[in-house]
Amino acid sequence: MRAALPLLAATALAGCATKPAASNPQDAFFDALSARCGKAYAGRLASDQEADAEMRGKAMVMHIRHCTADRIEIPFHIDGLGPDGGWDRSRTWIVSRTPAGLRLKHDHRHADGTPDADTLYGGDTADAGTATRQSFPVDAESIAMFEATGRGVSTTNIWSIETTAAGFTYGLNREGRHFRVAFDYAKPVAPPPAPWGW
Repeated sequence: MRAALPLLAATALAGCATKPAASNPQDAFFDALSARCGKAYAGRLASDQEADAEMRGKAMVMHIRHCTADRIEIPFHIDGLGPDGGWDRSRTWIVSRTPAGLRLKHDHRHADGTPDADTLYGGDTADAGTATRQSFPVDAESIAMFEATGRGVSTTNIWSIETTAAGFTYGLNREGRHFRVAFDYAKPVAPPPAPWGW
């Protein structure tokens, strides 16, 4: 019996080693983004609607610029759309933890750093999502902002972020509107300057 004890212990340990670790999909998603903190990647417009025409063919960079245990800041830079024809550095996606899940907010600023009339809009996750994809339906605060600034068309927005081994994708969907930009993790680039106002 005494000789069997080490064998039983080894079997139990082996079972623990092969058992997949329990993981909340939102924690796995957040951790996957955080693991790339500090890195920047080249990307492109991946949708093809008339509303996307201004961005078509433009160079794009996303930068996972700053991460804490409960917040990730991801500036989105677009070449050729700035006030002088250079880089537009007005947009930052902010993913944060909440007691109920994850939240996505959009920080929009002018070149002088002042906030845009429509800024810090977004929404919270309505379900657990997956370890690679999270969706964010528009929240009540954002709906009120859009209505106040004449952007009622945006009151049904659902945003999404995907992060897989291949890359990062940001999307916006509502009836008649499907916007998507994709960034390739195989194409890292030098981190760009700070976004406007940061």
